[in-house]
Amino acid sequence: MKEQDRRDVLAVQGLRKTFGDTVALDNVTFNLYAGEVHCLVGENGAGKSTLIKILSGAERPDKGRIIAFGREYGRLTPGQSLDLGIATIYQDVELVTSLTVADNIFLGHEVRSRFGLIDYPAQNRKARELMDSLNIGIPETALVEHLSPAQQQTLQIVKALHISAKILIMDEPTSSLGVEETRALMGLVRQLAARNIGIIYISHYFEEVFEIGDRITVLKDGQVVNTFDARSTDLATITRSMIGREPALFYDRAPVETGAVILKVRGLGRHGLFEDVSFDLHRGEILGFGGVVGAGRSELMNVIFGADQRSSGEVILNGVPADFRAPRQSIGKGVAMLPEDRKALGLFDLRPVLENMAIVSNEADGLILDTRKEISAVETLINRLRIATAGIWQPIGFLSGGNQQKAILARWLLSHAQVFIFDEPTKGVDIGAKQQIYELMVELARQGKGILMVSSDMPELISVSDRIVVMRDGRQVTTVDSKSITEHELLGSFLGTC
Repeated sequence: MKEQDRRDVLAVQGLRKTFGDTVALDNVTFNLYAGEVHCLVGENGAGKSTLIKILSGAERPDKGRIIAFGREYGRLTPGQSLDLGIATIYQDVELVTSLTVADNIFLGHEVRSRFGLIDYPAQNRKARELMDSLNIGIPETALVEHLSPAQQQTLQIVKALHISAKILIMDEPTSSLGVEETRALMGLVRQLAARNIGIIYISHYFEEVFEIGDRITVLKDGQVVNTFDARSTDLATITRSMIGREPALFYDRAPVETGAVILKVRGLGRHGLFEDVSFDLHRGEILGFGGVVGAGRSELMNVIFGADQRSSGEVILNGVPADFRAPRQSIGKGVAMLPEDRKALGLFDLRPVLENMAIVSNEADGLILDTRKEISAVETLINRLRIATAGIWQPIGFLSGGNQQKAILARWLLSHAQVFIFDEPTKGVDIGAKQQIYELMVELARQGKGILMVSSDMPELISVSDRIVVMRDGRQVTTVDSKSITEHELLGSFLGTC
């Protein structure tokens, strides 16, 4: 960005926000230039979510001021934020999946005829023109439920541009995307910045932060630690600012001796999604599954868990054929799963932490639940996993993403499962929480559990897995030893270039 283009479109000064005794933001000062990509990083609970909720009008600050386009506000309402051109794209896609692409773009601002009816042809035409201006090829008449996660994320950006957004807040926009989809989104972000739109970009993926960011602001414990020029800083400096210690891009895990085969998969397939997958999982082993989005990894895990039905092949658990027709059956046999989409598939958002963690608990005396024993077990795990919560009765939806993920993991620790399926276990999770999750996985392996781990993070796959099954276009391409492969070689296997 050129020096003469450094014009503030947004600034916050001395923002403070508390929730009871918890200080979420403390004297936060931050600014955004027109045409800038300003990355916001920090551990879960650092205050990032609270800051963007204040900017979007969802939360009211206790103290401080917001200056948008030269005008000062004590707080913003959601309506004011939108009127100012501040659009927020959250990690969890907020679209009406039963409507078309064009209908979603114009939702609440429909194009109407002189008779007051929705003019669908005109609306479709305007949607097409808007997407063409950004070189986006998504069909305007397609149902959103048929779009890929990358297309849905792109559609959210198009919606923001339709309301003439001048400031775009993007919260973990690539957390559900693979390598190629992430590259495409990065290109779109650059286009938006070139149009002089100011972008606040929140991500736990440091590679893309350094690729796309102009400046990087670090939040820790609700305070701004520092703001860095992305071109003149490095990963070590940013990570020290976040967590006060040197980073390790590759997790240095302790070796675990593997034992007998606990799970056999032979010729497994689900028509149209994946086919002929075979592997053995040993006790004490972390078996990784890599590939680009659409390779069939999550679909494979859903079949093993019994959430979807296979069309071919077999699953053998502890030497016994396992024909799971529903997750209830697999859970009963000791198979646990942490799904990729924790919000839709793993959480009861408005129910307490206690209920979310204890839902598969075995703490019962016959048919009578031992409530005291259950509460004790949950509180023990909250302390052990350092889950940041106001208490066991706090609705789990109010926890940060990393703490929600740890709570789901705690749920399965209470179940005494033997096989754990981790689908993108550190998606949207900060460095500190990642380290804890890795350590728990290694501890489970040390206890003789078997772990299947799907991950789009190559350093994670290489450093956490013992072996890696590579899938591409619904097929099992190869299985590699994680200790003898490089990131470059692994990416080549994903894309079929080597």
